[in-house]
Amino acid sequence: MLKILLRNNSLVILVALFVVSALLSNAFLSVGNIYNLLRQLSPLFLASIGMLLVINTAGIDLSVGSIAAAGGLLVAILVSMMPPAGAMAGPIGLLGAIFLSIALGAVLGAVSGALVAFSELAPFIVTLAMMTIARGMTFMMSNGQPTRLPYDLEASDLMDQFGSGGVPFLGLPWPVVLSILVALAFYFIMGYTTFGRMVIATGSNETAVRLAGISEKRYKFLVYVISGALAGLAGVVSTARTGVGTPITGVGLELDAIAACVIGGALLSGGKGTIVNTVIGVLVLGLIGNVMNLLSVPVYPQQIIKGLIIIFAVLLQRFSNRPGART
Repeated sequence: MLKILLRNNSLVILVALFVVSALLSNAFLSVGNIYNLLRQLSPLFLASIGMLLVINTAGIDLSVGSIAAAGGLLVAILVSMMPPAGAMAGPIGLLGAIFLSIALGAVLGAVSGALVAFSELAPFIVTLAMMTIARGMTFMMSNGQPTRLPYDLEASDLMDQFGSGGVPFLGLPWPVVLSILVALAFYFIMGYTTFGRMVIATGSNETAVRLAGISEKRYKFLVYVISGALAGLAGVVSTARTGVGTPITGVGLELDAIAACVIGGALLSGGKGTIVNTVIGVLVLGLIGNVMNLLSVPVYPQQIIKGLIIIFAVLLQRFSNRPGART
């Protein structure tokens, strides 16, 4: 029994936190709180999936928070420039703005990926530099000021519906449904496609992949492109939810995404990590913050408690990964 619990320690932590949260706060199990929690976590869901792919190749992406800010700000600027009526104010124009924001994230991710894969620079250094560059871009784009979505535009109404409205017949918020669809897509990709297997193989034994005549550099490059694109989409979701694009969106998002992957059992050395466990890791982080907010715990003690829980989760992962714990 203990071995089963250790093998599924991420799920055990999630269930334990869920039970404790329900006992500590009567408001926790309300539909409104659960929907609000999932809506708030949607950007982290998206960024964490991209981060998992990068970590599975033994890389790291410190730029996702800054890229999310750039994507979220760009969509806000494009929507605010649309006319009150006409084709560009409708869903076609809005989809174009969202596409450009995701494309911006993919391009920034491609720059990082090219430097890591083909120039063989350290991922930490490359993405640290891109984090600074992308954040600087957002301040230049906005002159340091937030860009609010105008209330009198059709595209703004659509963005608001996307950020806060529910999907017909399901009742779930749009960002939550989007996160579920993205998670399901990458669950299939990582588990049932050559791309997914090669990403894991690259992180597990890059030399073996190279000796097999497979270009591991291509997979390294592509995971950073995907991470950037999902970070851009995370920024769009954040702007849709709040109604404003700011140059400080996503501060700390990269650290939360890394923490979610690690809590879910991913190894920073690469080759181990699943979409399901990463989603569990995101939910664990979300539950920690949510219940402490419901209990009116001040912000600074929240950070200490959150850090301690992350350390505990990582220690538990390390213990469960020992050979003796698996046999």
